[in-house]
Amino acid sequence: MAKKKQVGRRVEGWKAKSWYKVYVPDNLGKTYIGDTIANDAESVVGRIMSSTLGEIVNDYAKQHMKMSFKIMNVAGDAAYTEFVGHEVTRDYLRSLVKRRSSRIDCQVPILTKDGKKVRLTICCYTFARANLSQEHAIRGAITAAVLAQASAWDLTTLVNGIVSGEISRDLFKSVKTIYPTRRVEVVKSKVEPIAARISTA
Repeated sequence: MAKKKQVGRRVEGWKAKSWYKVYVPDNLGKTYIGDTIANDAESVVGRIMSSTLGEIVNDYAKQHMKMSFKIMNVAGDAAYTEFVGHEVTRDYLRSLVKRRSSRIDCQVPILTKDGKKVRLTICCYTFARANLSQEHAIRGAITAAVLAQASAWDLTTLVNGIVSGEISRDLFKSVKTIYPTRRVEVVKSKVEPIAARISTA
């Protein structure tokens, strides 16, 4: 004989949980991006929440950029986050690829002045097909330009430079004299994990 489901206990367990409102960092407007549920505040810390940049800044033109945030501390029912990475959608990347041209990928690990280790993935799109030596020169120029600036960036400056396109524009200037360049994009970033802080005040 089948056992009856213990619906009462399940409902009581669900009601015992609390909802927490999640907010992005101050430099992105401290925007509310959603809710998460947990038994207690300690269980919320460390969770990853994602949203598009378009939703965060209320600009549909920026829907192609997915932003990820880690909950670092909780105050009451508010959960505050830190940026841990971003990635451009595949559809957007495909739209940048043109026939008889080159896409040159470059990965650059950096250390910001506030001690964050970040891996940047940068793509350069040319007007015509580049040869191997030209691709090598472009990668070298991108790497050198990023490393030259990275020591002056903290994480906030880096994020602002990515979302505003300022870093991409500066890199474009660095490579356009090497080979006719159509576009440079910071397509992905990833911050290495750091220890979470718990505050339930």
